[in-house]
Amino acid sequence: MRDCLFLPADTPPGLSADSLLYWQAVDGQGRSLRLAECASVLGTRELALVLPMEQASACLVSLPTQKARWLRQALAYAVEEALAEDVEALHLALGSVQEDGRHPVRIIRRSLLQGWLASLAEAGLRIGAIYLDADLLWASGSELLVDESRVLLASDDGLRLALRRDDWPALQTRLPALRPCTEAAPWAQLLNAQSQAIDLAQGELALAQPASSRAWRPVAAVLVSWLCLQWLFDLGQGLYLQYQGDQYAQASEQLYRELFPEDRRIVRLRAQFDQHLAAAGAQQQEQLLSRLQPLIEPLQAASGVQVQQLDYQAAEGSLALQVQASDFAGLELLRERLQAQGLQVEMGSAGRDEQGVSARLLIGGDA
Repeated sequence: MRDCLFLPADTPPGLSADSLLYWQAVDGQGRSLRLAECASVLGTRELALVLPMEQASACLVSLPTQKARWLRQALAYAVEEALAEDVEALHLALGSVQEDGRHPVRIIRRSLLQGWLASLAEAGLRIGAIYLDADLLWASGSELLVDESRVLLASDDGLRLALRRDDWPALQTRLPALRPCTEAAPWAQLLNAQSQAIDLAQGELALAQPASSRAWRPVAAVLVSWLCLQWLFDLGQGLYLQYQGDQYAQASEQLYRELFPEDRRIVRLRAQFDQHLAAAGAQQQEQLLSRLQPLIEPLQAASGVQVQQLDYQAAEGSLALQVQASDFAGLELLRERLQAQGLQVEMGSAGRDEQGVSARLLIGGDA
């Protein structure tokens, strides 16, 4: 919690050395100070600047997104239609989302706030936060604060209002739920609500980090450095893998051209290769069927002969049959019938077992 520096309701756009401000310390003491006195009295302590509600506006808006990077842009569109001034000339401060899904917004002319901050900085004052006095009033329910010349109103439905004390009696009967603040030192009471008020130091008007936050800067620097190194490592690994992928792609294309030199243009290597494989498979199937056709009649005529295994060598165009017969005469008869079909037949090793004799016949190739 910081000491507060209050600007009066009638504070002009530019502060002078004689401008009267009110300083309220955390320990309870408070007094009016001219701007020229502030530096010597307050020293280098960090202050919360409290602005008069008369110079600002408050509202509740519904935003279509909760993503931080889009909130500022969505906020400008949400409040633009309700404002009489150009939204580009206004400073918008966004509060935390409420239970009903709406966000509280505080609005003030940017040039006005920038002028005050510049004057305070020239006077040597350190501002760590910026609040509206009506925001510091609200705790729960509805509250009001009455001082010598003005009345502040705040409620949990988003109402933030400042009016002259002379105008208060006309509204008092219409707002019976408001509980007046009767503290002897009302400005001291406002210090306690700093944590729940909306800090106007946002966006381009964000203030310097406090010293406690600067203590984390070395840790943040180490973390950022580590992330940069990790990013460089990932980038290098990605480039290396891309290089290897390019090398494999070139090798695959070279092999493809060696296998299929008739293809002059390669558009999709994988798809074209699959087409060649499909065509080769269909061609081999046709060749196998053509090789088997002459074998059908001799095998059907050879009684007692069974084909146990068939091997086809597409590259050599040859068939190898492992057959079994009751005797060697049956095997010889089958060989003769195959030769009668115009086939080149050679009989490989033959042997006898309990079930008869078996042999390997090579058709159209070398035994």
